[in-house]
Amino acid sequence: MSLENTTIVEILDTFEFLDDWEERYKYIIDLGKKLTPLAPEEMVDENKVRGCQSQVWLVAETDADGKIHLRGDSDAFIVKGLVAVVLLIFSGKTAAEIQATNAKEILDQMGLSAHLSPLRANGLFSMVERIERMAA
Repeated sequence: MSLENTTIVEILDTFEFLDDWEERYKYIIDLGKKLTPLAPEEMVDENKVRGCQSQVWLVAETDADGKIHLRGDSDAFIVKGLVAVVLLIFSGKTAAEIQATNAKEILDQMGLSAHLSPLRANGLFSMVERIERMAA
């Protein structure tokens, strides 16, 4: 992910600063544009997230320290941005840290659940559940 120097705290701060949801959606889309695309051979069924309206793929790699590094992609701009947000919440943590992270609380703090269509919100939480299962 080329969001290297971005943290979820910065995302939350930026969200508070932005006045309206149109600006926030643009910001989320910009985050998605910073993701390094997955290679075509990684966009396979086993990496696909079920329950998303758009196509979403997540790939996890564990380093020598036991930290899980996540990469992801989507075929939709706003969803790719949501992938970026979810990766910033979880990537670089150990399995135990991922399981101890309350992603729903962070996403609620951003107000995403209330401002996404029901299908997009379900897809967002499908991504979170998939990552939690990967860490289990």
